Amino acid sequence: MTDPLQPLLDLPGVLDAADRARIALAEVHRHKANRRGWPTTAAEAAVRAARSSAAIDGGSTELPADGRVADPILAGSLRVGQALDGEALRNSVATWQRAPLQALARLHLLAAADVVPEQESLGRPRSAPGIAERLDLLAQTVLGTQVPAPVIAAVVHGELLALRPFGTADGIVARAASRLVAVSSGLDPHSLGVPEVFWRSRRQAYLDAATGFGTGDPDAVGSWVIFCCGAFEDGAREATSIADSAVG
Repeated sequence: MTDPLQPLLDLPGVLDAADRARIALAEVHRHKANRRGWPTTAAEAAVRAARSSAAIDGGSTELPADGRVADPILAGSLRVGQALDGEALRNSVATWQRAPLQALARLHLLAAADVVPEQESLGRPRSAPGIAERLDLLAQTVLGTQVPAPVIAAVVHGELLALRPFGTADGIVARAASRLVAVSSGLDPHSLGVPEVFWRSRRQAYLDAATGFGTGDPDAVGSWVIFCCGAFEDGAREATSIADSAVG
């Protein structure tokens, strides 16, 4: 069967951007702080990622000293962050590799627990026409494609933002799914990168690029993929700063 994502590699700049992201993340994994101490730096990366992801969706970034997070968006994002760190990450990756839709449902349950009034709707896609079919197609694509991991991550991320499958906390779920692709593919096996900081600092450009991806226009899709690859590259720099602090 033809790989549905293969044509993306012919778009100008996509392969180069994917290569830069891969090289940057590989380099930070070789940092001396990450040779044995990566669990510590990964934990810090998870918190930074959660705070930035929450901020993109209008949530707070403040972490109260008593640990009681009042903001529901931040609370959900932090729960997702915990599912993408430490031993829990292994379980999340295993589920993603076996059943991506089940992993997405779990991420939504964690992200939206404080914002969805009907608890029975947690983890369940909206019943709008076409959503179930597109989610199934996305899952099949994830499990079957052979394109570079940064490209897969960008497509998963963009498709979830465009589809809004749950109707709540979709941004947090989409960015978390992007991290799952990065880890499960070996692009960022210890989840050290923090691309969310890049997306947060360029929030309007991020939202505009995601909207462009949703149109399906080839140029806009290519721009989104390159934008996301740039976020991975920048996220590696953020990871390097974390590692430098750990040894300095």
